[in-house]
Amino acid sequence: MRIIVSAGGTGGHIYPALAIIKKFQEQEKDLEVLYIGTHNRMEKDIVPKMGYKYEALEIYGFSKTKIIQDLKNALLIKKAYQKCLNIMQDFKPDVVIGVGGYVTYPVIKAAKKLGIKTVLHEQNSIPGKSNIWLSKNIDLICVSSESTLNSFPKAKKVIYTGNPCGDGAINLEKIKKESLGFKPNKKLIIIVAGSLGSKTLNEKFKPFLNLIDEEDYEVLYIAGKNLYADFVKDTNFPANVKVVPYMDNLSALMKDAYLIITRAGASTISELLALNVPSILIPSPYVANNHQYYNALDLVNLGVAELIEEKNLKADILQITINELINNEEKYTAMVEKLKKIAVKPASDTIYQEIKEILK
Repeated sequence: MRIIVSAGGTGGHIYPALAIIKKFQEQEKDLEVLYIGTHNRMEKDIVPKMGYKYEALEIYGFSKTKIIQDLKNALLIKKAYQKCLNIMQDFKPDVVIGVGGYVTYPVIKAAKKLGIKTVLHEQNSIPGKSNIWLSKNIDLICVSSESTLNSFPKAKKVIYTGNPCGDGAINLEKIKKESLGFKPNKKLIIIVAGSLGSKTLNEKFKPFLNLIDEEDYEVLYIAGKNLYADFVKDTNFPANVKVVPYMDNLSALMKDAYLIITRAGASTISELLALNVPSILIPSPYVANNHQYYNALDLVNLGVAELIEEKNLKADILQITINELINNEEKYTAMVEKLKKIAVKPASDTIYQEIKEILK
């Protein structure tokens, strides 16, 4: 069996794509994989290191304001489309799978032109523009949120699968909080400002961390690799606060956490649902279509998370929101029970089985 997978730009697209590939490898002994990504984004380094054949396209997102640049990009898209036609005529894939990012546009267009089966996976509650443009006559669209099921009326088939990133979190062995020096009888709150860090979040969270020395819970604050040194400089945080630049296997530690405070990216949402951990979500206002806000709103509407917009994030508001969950056992338990009832499917398995179905 031969598959082409395309995704690019961010880990939110790339890691679900890799999870899908992994599932195909488990099920198909004679599998051949070709990954098509950009020439200058993170997938160009990640994917080849994993041993997958990689084809790079020179393509950029449209800016809306730089007209000359956008005209050049339109020409690059045509060039990329032609390259994809040549690649597919040579590779002869059984199916082409797009997992997000503007790089998927010429890839899926070429596959449709050649009559190859096409599949899209949408991670966010609000679909990306590329997926909306490509959805007409797509053979299969897999969505991570049930609220997105009606977003692609022109597709042949749309199903709720969840996000493959959640599958990996379930299978990890739990890291006990005591191994990091936290007390077994204290509730652990994990606050994530991002793997690289967010200057805005760090500035907003610092007053809160200095405020909670008398609270009966402990906090692990992940400040980000790039901003950690500046964040801890000339500070003396309370004894119940531990600050680190980054946390390997964070998902494994989340299994022993009482509450997670984080952004609302699609991969993060999938892990929170998979691990049944209540959360306070602070959506990034800097992403396309404000999709993190709608990701978070989905969880709020399900009754499993609280939402604080970044513009409203203040130490006292955060402390009150946390204490409502720490001290109100009935409310917290209800959130956990609702999380357990949400049908988080084994996404990779479901996607694989549905793709096999359309290939019959």
